[in-house]
Amino acid sequence: MKKTETTMNRRSVLKGTAIGLGALAAPAIIPRSALASSGEVNFMGWAGYPVLAEKVFPAFTAKTGIKVNFTEQPSQDDFFAQAKLSMQTGAYDMSEPTLDRALGWYQNGLIQGWDTNKLAMDNYVTGLADGSAGERATVDGKRLIVPSVWGTEALVYSTTDMPLTRESASLGMLFDPGNTGKVTGRPHSILASMGRYLDSIGQLPKPWIEGYSNPDTMVELWDIALADAIKAKGNFVQWWSGENEAQAAFLTNGAVLGQCWDSTGYNLRDQGFGFLPPKEGAFAWNQGFVLLSNAKNVEQATELAKWISSAEGSAAWASAFSANPVGKGGIDLMDPAVAKFYNASFDEAALKNLYWWPNQEAWFVAKRGEYADKLKAA
Repeated sequence: MKKTETTMNRRSVLKGTAIGLGALAAPAIIPRSALASSGEVNFMGWAGYPVLAEKVFPAFTAKTGIKVNFTEQPSQDDFFAQAKLSMQTGAYDMSEPTLDRALGWYQNGLIQGWDTNKLAMDNYVTGLADGSAGERATVDGKRLIVPSVWGTEALVYSTTDMPLTRESASLGMLFDPGNTGKVTGRPHSILASMGRYLDSIGQLPKPWIEGYSNPDTMVELWDIALADAIKAKGNFVQWWSGENEAQAAFLTNGAVLGQCWDSTGYNLRDQGFGFLPPKEGAFAWNQGFVLLSNAKNVEQATELAKWISSAEGSAAWASAFSANPVGKGGIDLMDPAVAKFYNASFDEAALKNLYWWPNQEAWFVAKRGEYADKLKAA
């Protein structure tokens, strides 16, 4: 699957599950209203994850009696196009874009708000459905999207050569003059880290976040971040763009610190490396469920979203995507090695402090690429 560059390429971090989806409980009693129409839900989701159809949807059906009619699409652009068509055909009830796309769906009249009284909002892990993520998911008083899976980009470090603690871990370490030739990172992420770090110490004329919505402000702020990042370029022993390159930076090219996906930290956990969020907050992405404006099976869609917020449902969904579960207790139903890594990396304070990647429109992504190229070429 190919999503935005800031979201879904780090899926190797969480693999496998210990929940035994083949051993299912008897169907649960569900609200009569959930069976009032067809007893089905028409779901448009991500292609390339066969476990969803093979195990996850059957598990949901066994729990609720609701059948999932699953249509796969390869990208968010395809989701959006098909959702537009569904406004005439009524083909779909719900879909699963990322948080940064939900506003665009709403502005185009494609989605309605969820009835949160019929969900179980307390099921979600702290910081995923509340706080800044919850604020971004709510427009005009309507809850447009509820979480399904999530992941992060934070600090990978050598436990021997660059030991970190929750108190000492900071984005500023990436640019510390004492770390020449010791760091790795992805160019556009490093520029964002520089901007966030400068913002945190009061060195920007405007909040960094404002550059994501205003082209002129972006140029003003990213020019500053680029200039400072170029000064620290000697710190970076290697740039990475994918998982293999990120691991090679540490295992082959001598990096002892880097800003990387959680997959890198997980994959290097037995080779002398740790993974911690910086005190400024780990970069984070999440995808979630939206309810189409003309959904026919609203109660059934609500039941699916609600089940994915449970420990069992979130573990199943996250395992299918090799991502992090959104429901409390979900991590404990996954592979023990995954649970150990997750719990060592994120306490409740770190979860509340997640920095969700802001909305990134096409103009922004294009300009961001120009700045990344300038950093690499400097």
